[in-house]
Amino acid sequence: MPRRKIRVTGAPEAPLRAALAALRAELGIPDAFPAEVQAEAERSAQAPTLPSHDATDLPFFTVDPPGSTDLDQATHLSRQGTGFRVRYAIADVAAFVVPGGRLDSEAHKRVNTLYFPDQKVPLHPAVLSEGAGSLLPDRTRPAVLWTLDLDAEGRTVAVDVRRALVRSRAKLDYADVQRQIDSGTAEEPVALLKEIGLARERLEVERGGISLGVPEQEITERDHGYELAFRAPLPADGWNAQLSLLTGMAAADLMTATGTGILRTLPAAPDGAVARLRRTAVALRIDWPHHVSYAALIRTLDPHDPRHAAFLQECTTLLRGAGYTVFRDGNLPAITTHAAVAAPYAHCTAPLRRLADRYAAELCLAAAAGRTPPDWVLAALDALPQQMADGTRRAGTVERECVDIVEAALLKDRVGDVFDGCVVDLSDHEPTVGTVQLESPAVIGRIEGEHLPLGERLRVRLVRADPGTAKILFTPA
Repeated sequence: MPRRKIRVTGAPEAPLRAALAALRAELGIPDAFPAEVQAEAERSAQAPTLPSHDATDLPFFTVDPPGSTDLDQATHLSRQGTGFRVRYAIADVAAFVVPGGRLDSEAHKRVNTLYFPDQKVPLHPAVLSEGAGSLLPDRTRPAVLWTLDLDAEGRTVAVDVRRALVRSRAKLDYADVQRQIDSGTAEEPVALLKEIGLARERLEVERGGISLGVPEQEITERDHGYELAFRAPLPADGWNAQLSLLTGMAAADLMTATGTGILRTLPAAPDGAVARLRRTAVALRIDWPHHVSYAALIRTLDPHDPRHAAFLQECTTLLRGAGYTVFRDGNLPAITTHAAVAAPYAHCTAPLRRLADRYAAELCLAAAAGRTPPDWVLAALDALPQQMADGTRRAGTVERECVDIVEAALLKDRVGDVFDGCVVDLSDHEPTVGTVQLESPAVIGRIEGEHLPLGERLRVRLVRADPGTAKILFTPA
């Protein structure tokens, strides 16, 4: 069963830190950039390639988790007649990275930023990803600027993308945005996030798309110890995500129209996977009438409800099989859509953290200008899907292993204790092995025992928890 995302507030304890360091060593994760890569990044930070178009008069803002410094996107929203104008600025990594250079070569090895509870291992050196390339407030930065005009219903009616200088005026987090909008104190560029976000969510429903509001596991420091709880996403998380989806869909349309590009694709889930979800819904006592579609059911669920949260997490299994698909010279692939988006879609909004986005941006800039993409982009395209698949797999391993380590570190002194929980999954091949979700703390772990009651509450005993050697294990109490 895939796990929830996890992040840590506060310095980890020594056993946790040691176990995470051992994981990085086991996976061969680099702890620093080679000296020549770092030197090239520092030179590039001082002398980027700057665009001629100046959009610094627009008061952009960013919305990210608290403490984030690798800021890929900045937003400015306004009314345009009876509709809206979305300006979405994306960090222009190509302004700093020379094709074929050492910095470029290192990025192709790393593929994406890896997030550990105690640190991150970035795609690019911090002097770029958290400095000269990041859309930090009150700093003029080169960006790939998307201008998307929408009608009153939120449908895209015009798209422009070009390089520009931009300047963010405010660094906001999701709670900031939610408070401002809920209290009515948000200025129009921020207040419109709700109006546009809701319009795009209605269009998502119309086309059959799905956004999963999966809760995050959070570890927070309290009373010289640590607590683990679930955080359900705020509405502002979803509204902001709709802008990224909007841009990714516009990018896919540009590339498919010109016949060369790289898409993020996902085939429709096989009937067997949906049937399995229906069995899980029954076990978790979630009413799913046969006439109600999967997409419609998702929108009725409350991520604050533990049973609903468990089911939403199980729904992520339908996202398996997503990949990157390259096409060129007008030869479109058999699958151009992403099943969860229910439309053609491309990753293009996170180039500081994801390699493929730099290439998608260049292809879109070329398409919008009516010119052939740069040779360095075309030369790298065919290898990108496998590189991204390897990087995505590595990131998934990091996330799963980190969750296991953190949970074991938090529970290492509670072996023998009894907790209230719910069995949320059973192995198809081993009915004595399953997954239990505790009510408190917010832990999901392996359980072994006879006659495990899927979807039922039960008391469970922790029999193993060691962040250095073993994952947590429960048995019925």
